[in-house]
Amino acid sequence: MTDAGVAGIDPVLGFALVGALGVGSQWLAWRLKLPGIVVMLLAGLAAGPGLGLLLPSEQFGALMQPMLAIAVAIILFEGGMTLNIQSLRDATVGVRRLVLIGAPLGWAVSALTLHWVAGLSWESSAVFGGILIVTGPTVIAPLLRQARLRKRPAALLQWEAIVNDPIGALAAVLAFELVSVLADASSVGGALADLAMGLVVATLLGVAGGWGLVQAFRRGQVPEYMKVPVLFVSVLAVFALADSVLHESGLLTVTIMGLWIANSGLASYTEMHRFKEQATILLVSGVFILLAANMTVETLATLDWRALAFVVAVILVARPLPVLVSMLGSNVPWRERVLVAFTGPRGVVLVAVAGLFGERLAALGIEDGSRIGTLAFALVAATVVLHGFTLTPMARALGLIASDTPGVLIVGGSRWATALGLALKKLEVPVLVADPNHAHLRHARDAGLETFFGDILSEAAEHRLDLVSYDKLLTATDNDAYNTLVATDLAPEFGREHVFQLKRGREASSRHALPATLGGQRFGPDETFFEANARLAEGWEFRVTRLSEEFTLEDWRAHNPGAVPVADLGPNGTFRLLGPGQPPKETAGTRLVALIPAREDRQEAARAADADKTGESTDSI
Repeated sequence: MTDAGVAGIDPVLGFALVGALGVGSQWLAWRLKLPGIVVMLLAGLAAGPGLGLLLPSEQFGALMQPMLAIAVAIILFEGGMTLNIQSLRDATVGVRRLVLIGAPLGWAVSALTLHWVAGLSWESSAVFGGILIVTGPTVIAPLLRQARLRKRPAALLQWEAIVNDPIGALAAVLAFELVSVLADASSVGGALADLAMGLVVATLLGVAGGWGLVQAFRRGQVPEYMKVPVLFVSVLAVFALADSVLHESGLLTVTIMGLWIANSGLASYTEMHRFKEQATILLVSGVFILLAANMTVETLATLDWRALAFVVAVILVARPLPVLVSMLGSNVPWRERVLVAFTGPRGVVLVAVAGLFGERLAALGIEDGSRIGTLAFALVAATVVLHGFTLTPMARALGLIASDTPGVLIVGGSRWATALGLALKKLEVPVLVADPNHAHLRHARDAGLETFFGDILSEAAEHRLDLVSYDKLLTATDNDAYNTLVATDLAPEFGREHVFQLKRGREASSRHALPATLGGQRFGPDETFFEANARLAEGWEFRVTRLSEEFTLEDWRAHNPGAVPVADLGPNGTFRLLGPGQPPKETAGTRLVALIPAREDRQEAARAADADKTGESTDSI
């Protein structure tokens, strides 16, 4: 595109294009079941150096760096808010080792790799090495859902990513503070004094900002509807104030501020964190598109053999070595150690933070700082593509696959829940029955189902349960209000289309009816808890039937009048819970779970004999 063409593009149109490319790429990645970062990378490179439709440095000019700085500040604040100290204290020995031993060792090994293999200066290597600790929680979660790992290796990878996200950013901030004061100070003593002052000022401002917000929220000085706007404005204000008092201390300040709020026990924390996560997704998408589009053909051409060697060294040395060393002497089996050691996908946060620090290092006169952003792009693209295609085969080869089918979490222990769980177990679908009443879980325990005694919304459940193994939720307690609360609270995590609940008992009364926006979808025969359990008492049972070309869905309906389909498992492994009136799949090989009326022994024997001729499977629960 010509200079005149670029100059003629409205900056407002440029902003709209960034948003459309970022969010559109994530949606397309969701539809295609691809890592979102790969699609965003391709979209940014195509719009920028490819077609010349988006050239951020020319279109946004002097606003480019402040925009990136503010976005990264909010991203780091979000990272700080994810790190609850109690979570780390309650984490397994393996997670603590990965964080307390693996993170510092990974910083050191990554810095050495950057200096000796990629050829970066010690200053750039120290800053970028800190960022490389981050393994990308936004990337690892979709990979874990796809791979269906067993509980412990999945927990190790997930918690490492969550905890190391702010730690890696904090390490980079500290390294950059040291580099910047050394560049400005006339002596090493003066540089160390400036660094100490910077750390003290940043810590005090971060703690003061977090404490002030917590006190204002607790004392009701901020109305509920204004808490999120006040939170964001406060982050920007503290960031700007810290930078004005001491240059480049703002990023450290907002990270500490997020840590303080995360560990304050605020009642409104969940709502603020959820909204902040959504805003962070928008910012991360925008930053990634801006950085990718801002690449030039000349910059991409600098990806030489040293860049390739750097990527290979990180994957084969800088990632595995700290993990394996930190796991020495632990009770983690060697297969799990190998899987964790060779699984380290990097994400958008790495690129966003690396791009900002690279520009700032270059501004300090460290010329190779401009290479950090390009190397970050290369590493992210390589690791996401590599692990996206190799994690599942490697886990299967090591025997660490929990199930090839996504599981179902049933909240509420009863005879009905146990019967349904056993039917789903025949499909080799993982099932977990949870209930805060220990006595309610007796039938599920006696039947050999996995159980969790406790409130599914508690912190203990969050820390102990591997929800990655389950992508469907069914709330089936005798308390309609609790069913609705659980379904509403966990819907953002599971996806509203995957959350079901039993029919509420007083739906017909306008005085007791709840808004349609609350709760989950209707399930199966659309019955209340008491109606469902009464049906079992009347002799109904869950049965699993395999459809075939000889025994079609129509044949099944003819043999089972009054039966209610509740779930199906397609021949390709796609599992669904069915709502009222939702037809099951008719494909040959589909396994159907249905609630079927009881029959006399004579009728059952006749149907079994007929099934032998047609190939029907009649496993009763």
